Amino acid sequence: MIKRYGTYFTAVAMLVVLGSLAVAQVPVKPIAKPIVKFKPPVVQSLLGTLTGKTATTNAEFAKVLVKLPLKVVDDKNITYPVSSYHFAYHRAGIKEDEETGKTSPQSDLVSDQFSVTPLPAIWQSNVTETLHTGESLYFFDIIVMDKQGRRFFAPELKITIQ
Repeated sequence: MIKRYGTYFTAVAMLVVLGSLAVAQVPVKPIAKPIVKFKPPVVQSLLGTLTGKTATTNAEFAKVLVKLPLKVVDDKNITYPVSSYHFAYHRAGIKEDEETGKTSPQSDLVSDQFSVTPLPAIWQSNVTETLHTGESLYFFDIIVMDKQGRRFFAPELKITIQ
């Protein structure tokens, strides 16, 4: 009797093991698309005709430049749309001590992030009203898009007023 139950037990156990192997499915791994590294094109940031971190101009020409759109172009003269950028205006002035009457140089920095170019009208008027020698206009964190919608940074543009 033990031999008979042992044979039945072994047969049932084998059927269960073989049945579970037949029913089990090997999970199919999704085929991963290879990641293509994006190499952004070599571009330059332009405001009018000025480009680079060492651009200099006089105050009158800078007042005209502030009203122009910020452009990003490559060596083939293809223009890339600007998605967003930061603009900083380093103002220089003087401070007078009320008690002694002595004056001392003082400067401050106003900055904001923009998604439209040229600068909004209020910024254009504030900059053009007070712009003079010794100040600087600084466009940085310029983000542009290519035709495939990929975003990348463009070089900074710093204009010093002389």
